[in-house]
Amino acid sequence: MTRPVRSRPPAVKEWRLNLYLSEHDPDTTARIILDTGENVLESHAEARRNPYDPDVPEIGDELAAGRALIAMGRRLLRAADGDIKAVGADDIEDATPLWLARE
Repeated sequence: MTRPVRSRPPAVKEWRLNLYLSEHDPDTTARIILDTGENVLESHAEARRNPYDPDVPEIGDELAAGRALIAMGRRLLRAADGDIKAVGADDIEDATPLWLARE
């Protein structure tokens, strides 16, 4: 007779992400603060409107926020890579880097 497999209830975590946008025409700056409860990570990005383009603040917000979110994703991937190495897991070389060397 087999016994049913007991499973643990899923762990639920909440991470808080605050995104701050500031506009100083023609520049828009995005700042992200991610609080995981154990760590706090921060990223920044900018967007600059071409002076010949129409003034549409939403576009600058979207570009700056999107770039800051991409930068935050790269920070998280670097943190995970460091944690993987810290626990002694094998390092697997990937032909496609997940972040740029200068970041």
